Amino acid sequence: MQIPRIFCSGLLAVEQTVELDKDAANHVGNVLRLREGHPLVLFNGDGNEYPATLHKVEKRSVWVQVDAKLQMSCESPLRIHLGQGISKGERMDFVLQKSVELGVTEITPLITERCVVRLDEQRWQKKHQQWQKIIQSACEQCGRNIIPTLHPVTPLSQWLQQSTNELRLTLDPRAEKRMADLMPPTQGLRLLIGPEGGFAEQELYLTEQGGFQPVLLGPRVLRTETAALTAIANLQGRFGDL
Repeated sequence: MQIPRIFCSGLLAVEQTVELDKDAANHVGNVLRLREGHPLVLFNGDGNEYPATLHKVEKRSVWVQVDAKLQMSCESPLRIHLGQGISKGERMDFVLQKSVELGVTEITPLITERCVVRLDEQRWQKKHQQWQKIIQSACEQCGRNIIPTLHPVTPLSQWLQQSTNELRLTLDPRAEKRMADLMPPTQGLRLLIGPEGGFAEQELYLTEQGGFQPVLLGPRVLRTETAALTAIANLQGRFGDL
């Protein structure tokens, strides 16, 4: 029997009874149709797992008894900060979900010149909340107990100006250096991925000025979501835990 993993915000303690939030309660009670006494695993992002038992299930409310606290980690030794040019619809959702499964530690959605998604501040905030839920759900599925940091939507030019000692990489089909030529990063890395239409020439210039090395992933031009996930998997295979 597979034991469901549920994200639960807030502090968790052994022998504590906690009420799940609305989305988690709906998933447990109405989607999975679990009943009192069923085992669960809770996590809140502090790096631990909390085996628990369903204590009370009502139509709109679910309470859970925390039974134990276990130190469990499946985090990669390679820290990857993904700077992802925002794409529309399910493509962006897909990148966020799968990059979390592949072990990224930070994600910054980037507004670029050819970004096709244009929203006001309030709608960006709602989009951020939606993306945060996707990340939490991905952690539930893949067994991670630390939630990757989702930074606010940021213009590319601002992100490139941030000070960092991380190895900075961007994919370029014209690059001479291949990923196989990279040395192991000592302080993590930043991976910059363009949007659906790629970067404008001025943006490519800014990436070079910002210390981002162009690297060649392969001879074919990949879609933005394919490029991000292939690059992350490649890097985790060489320097991480895949």
